[in-house]
Amino acid sequence: MKIAALVARNLLGLIFTVFGLNGFFHFINMPPRTGIAAQYLGLLFVSHFLVAVFSIQLLAGVLLLANRFVPLAIVFLGPVLVNILLFHCLMAPEGLPLALVTIALWFVVFFSIRNLFAPLFSPRVAA
Repeated sequence: MKIAALVARNLLGLIFTVFGLNGFFHFINMPPRTGIAAQYLGLLFVSHFLVAVFSIQLLAGVLLLANRFVPLAIVFLGPVLVNILLFHCLMAPEGLPLALVTIALWFVVFFSIRNLFAPLFSPRVAA
C-alpha cells in the first residue's frame, strides 16, 4: 500500500503541477469549448476565478511532489476535484476519464493518510 500511495501521490502532484502551470503559460493546446461549457469557462476567465483555481492546483501539486504538507494539499484538491468532476459530467464529458483517474488517485492518497483526518469524522465535540 505504501508504494501505491507513493505512486498515486507523485502522479497526482505531477498532474496538478502541469495543469496548474498550463493555466498560466498555456503550453498544452486545449480545443476550444462550445455550448454551455464555453460560457461557463468564459465566465470563470473574465472574473479571474481561474487564477485562483490554477494557483491552488499548482500549490497542491508542488506540495504533493515535495511530500510536504500532504494533508493540506489533499484538502485543497478536494473541492477542485469535485468541480472538475461536475464540469466533465454535466458540460464536457470528453474529459471525464482523466477526471475519474485523478479522483481515484486522490482517494488512494487520502486513504493512506486517513488517520490524520479521523478527528473530522467524530460525531460530537467535547465542550
